[in-house]
Amino acid sequence: MTSFKLSSLRLFTAAFAALALVLVSLSPAYAAPKKDFKVGWSIYVGWMPWGYAQDNGIVKKWADKYGINIELVQFNDYIEGINQYTAGAYDGIMSTNMDALAIPSAGGVDSTILIICDYSNGNDVIILKGKDKLADIKGQKVNLVELSVSHYTLARGLESIGMSEKDVTVVNTSDADMIAAWGTKDVTAMVTWNPMAAEILADKSAYNVFDSTKLPGEIQDSLVVNTQTLKDNPDFAKAMTGIWYETMALMSAGDEAATAAKTAMGTASGTDLAGYEAQLAATAMFYTPQDYISFTETELEKTTHFVNKFLFDHGLLGQDATSPGYIGIELADGTIVGEAGNVLLRYNTEYAKLAAEGKL
Repeated sequence: MTSFKLSSLRLFTAAFAALALVLVSLSPAYAAPKKDFKVGWSIYVGWMPWGYAQDNGIVKKWADKYGINIELVQFNDYIEGINQYTAGAYDGIMSTNMDALAIPSAGGVDSTILIICDYSNGNDVIILKGKDKLADIKGQKVNLVELSVSHYTLARGLESIGMSEKDVTVVNTSDADMIAAWGTKDVTAMVTWNPMAAEILADKSAYNVFDSTKLPGEIQDSLVVNTQTLKDNPDFAKAMTGIWYETMALMSAGDEAATAAKTAMGTASGTDLAGYEAQLAATAMFYTPQDYISFTETELEKTTHFVNKFLFDHGLLGQDATSPGYIGIELADGTIVGEAGNVLLRYNTEYAKLAAEGKL
């Protein structure tokens, strides 16, 4: 996976959220029912299965089953894909939970997380030069992509030892420049993600002092769909769910077909089988419907509070936000976190349950 492609991945900024507000005002009303659907995706370890499914007939198989057409469109610019979705040009998009809140939800678009594909489980790392304890970061300049998942990882890491961003100086740095920056004398602290993190950690002076294994479930990578489109077109949801879990079953089978599939995904993402499997090792994939269902029943309410606080503290919930709970989030069991009168993000396990029961 190239750093160029990763540079557009998993960013969430107030500027993009503001753009989303403008785009929403221009978007047409959603018609229902419909037969043609477009879903955007971007290069990332947990989303490569969608591209594989498109290229190998799995998308067509499930779309044909329900008499609809589904087009999966790859975006090289991740944020542009989310903006296009927010504007109504796409029915679904691959997005982190954070970006779903900061862009479409903050832009007034009611959206539903239909499937959580995975969460980061070591992909995001705080690295120090010549120091092996997180507390040693105090007073240092920290190079990272500002207002990104790396920034979130830093904030949560500091919080875990009773510190805050006031104890460090954030230096906004493009991910494309991370490896080169690490090689300079002035850079002594960095937060980044794989594969850059793995390459930097190969340096004997580099120490992993905190990573996303300590933030289980907080950095989610999901299929987000327009809530009204979902309500009007349940066959679309059934087809997308079927596509995902069939591809997951193939990928996790441990046979030659699984190896071939992962090899293809690695190649498509700019690496090889070994490189792709290394990224998978730092990613908690939800291979079965029950993986997703169980996660929503045990983890979501707690992790949602952490994410909301970060977004609010950094002005990413919209200009009218008065508290971290300004945008209500409806969990799969109907529990609402935040303002019940402003629910704009929802988790749905209805279709995952159908998949688990073999009823798709």
